[in-house]
Amino acid sequence: MKQKGDLPKEIRKDHDLHLSKKVIKLVPEYLLKKRKAYQALKATQAKLALLEKRKVSKGKPLKFKRLEDFLKDSHKKHRDETRISRGEKRPPAPLPPARNRLAFGVRIREIKGVSPKVMKVIQMLRLRKIFSGTFVKINKTSVAMMKIVEPYVAWGFPNLKSVRELILKRGQTRVGRKRVPLTDNTFIEQHMVCNPINGKHGIICLEDLIHEIYAVGKGFRAANNFLLPFKLSVARHAARDKAGLLKDLGNPGFRGVDINSIIRQLN
Repeated sequence: MKQKGDLPKEIRKDHDLHLSKKVIKLVPEYLLKKRKAYQALKATQAKLALLEKRKVSKGKPLKFKRLEDFLKDSHKKHRDETRISRGEKRPPAPLPPARNRLAFGVRIREIKGVSPKVMKVIQMLRLRKIFSGTFVKINKTSVAMMKIVEPYVAWGFPNLKSVRELILKRGQTRVGRKRVPLTDNTFIEQHMVCNPINGKHGIICLEDLIHEIYAVGKGFRAANNFLLPFKLSVARHAARDKAGLLKDLGNPGFRGVDINSIIRQLN
């Protein structure tokens, strides 16, 4: 019988390759899957760590809440609940004169830590962001809502000039996920007249929209929902002196016709 050394060179190579294949141990499939999942997890962790490092390096401190903040929020919440409870026991405030059917509300105070009831009304009025404003139709319900958010929202009766300037300068609507400025009558006609819900009100241009809002006509609700909340600008000095700006704006709550001066300051 021939020994391995007696075999031709080519046959010896094939024989060695065959033996080497036999000793290779195959890795079980479940271990491969486990390893792949582990590598994906490590990659994700590394990516998150890098992003967090970049945030810190940019000077953005990690957010944490101190005990004083919790106590402050708790106090504000309790104060809101007490105020609302007392207000509900009082007789309802009389409605403004019939000529004042339109109000404009603008949030000029932070709402961090407010009671759930206040937050709910803020959301219903679409005043989620500070220095945002919306038109409100005056009735018994809306006046009660304004009383609930009185420490955070300034409101009053806008004149035609204020309504016109707000809509012409800052009027926007939503198309899909985009905010679109109202600068084209054709666009308004397409989205108001062609809409099966809004089309019956005959709003075909900016002037029609302004008139429907100011006159609080039958199409007020459709026109007001068509408008996004107004993102009012903050005076340039507010970045340096926010307290000074808030002092200039005055106190929140009912401001009557003085709301027009606030609109001029923020528009």
